[in-house]
Amino acid sequence: MTPQIETDEHKALRAAVATLGAKYGRDYITRTIAEGRPPTELWQEAGKLGYLGVNLPEEHGGGGGGITELSIVLEELGAAGSPLLMLVVSPAICGTVISRFGTEDQKRAWLPGLADGSLLMAFGITEPDAGSNSHRITTTARKDGADWLLTGRKVFISGVDMADAVLIVGRTETVSDKEGRTGHLKPCLFIVPTDAEGFRKHPIDMELNAAEKQFELVLDDVRLPADALVGDEDAGLLQLFAGLNPERIMTAAFAIGMGRYALSKAIEYARDRTVWKTPIGAHQAIAHPLAQAHIDLELARLMMQKAAHLYDAGDDVGAGEAANMAKYAAGEACVRAVDQAVHTLGGNGLTREFGLASLITAARVARIAPVSREMILNYVSHQTLGLPKSY
Repeated sequence: MTPQIETDEHKALRAAVATLGAKYGRDYITRTIAEGRPPTELWQEAGKLGYLGVNLPEEHGGGGGGITELSIVLEELGAAGSPLLMLVVSPAICGTVISRFGTEDQKRAWLPGLADGSLLMAFGITEPDAGSNSHRITTTARKDGADWLLTGRKVFISGVDMADAVLIVGRTETVSDKEGRTGHLKPCLFIVPTDAEGFRKHPIDMELNAAEKQFELVLDDVRLPADALVGDEDAGLLQLFAGLNPERIMTAAFAIGMGRYALSKAIEYARDRTVWKTPIGAHQAIAHPLAQAHIDLELARLMMQKAAHLYDAGDDVGAGEAANMAKYAAGEACVRAVDQAVHTLGGNGLTREFGLASLITAARVARIAPVSREMILNYVSHQTLGLPKSY
């Protein structure tokens, strides 16, 4: 008997989310971008239907599933042309970290709202001078009585204007840490309300058509209560990667959904567009690249499914390798699918009417964020192949 890649429940979830995505579609996202606002209506309806919190614990208002189910939600919304970027951040990263490491009070305060969409949390790790080297994080938390004082800067933080709080990655001050960093990352995660005194956000002017904006954050002695710390001060990388592996898996889902959407538009065009006597899709120069794009997206999805399965099974080490590979494969497949879709339409691929040109920029996000393809190749060559470390 052939093993079932997805359960009947997963297939039903795909179909249901696809129906929701079709209700909104690309026109809805294009309209929200033009109006300079977030996709609130879709977010709220997805929350009401239980899709936003499908990975969160049932006892806290979620669906009791995992990243496997949440990646299905994001992929299908993307395939309909209406992806929700904050699915990567709010339930996948922040919800996962809080559900795994948060106190009972933190779980009760945040998880039900993250699950139904009434609360939204952003995630802040990237810094101006750290780049891909997270060991250079300089956002510092120091004790002041029972409170914490948080100081630092973050960049390219998504959706802060939509968020009630930001899960900030900082590091604690130690006696030997007089220069602000030791080279050894000891991350701590803090829930920082976006209305906290000393918290400032500045939008980054992006040439990227997205409903979700990017921000630079300045944290100037933001005072936080002791219970703003998520988990253990000494837990280190374990807590951080509890959020980063789902981020990579969900970025893969985002990319696969976008690639599928672009490919579907190209296939529709290639079936109908007739220049001489036959539709252009009958010509191998058009058909073969589209077939290859489909194969690439399917292969990337298989690796994403493997990564999600390993993560949901509790294999953090195995999931780390697979999540990086899935993100790499999906990013490459997405860029190629979008490029080929635009090329298939020719001049029409660059018009607003067909709406594919804006995806050329958007597709590159999956190659760059949250970790570049070059850093993934570094990881695989060092961690998987056992080659000497180059950095």
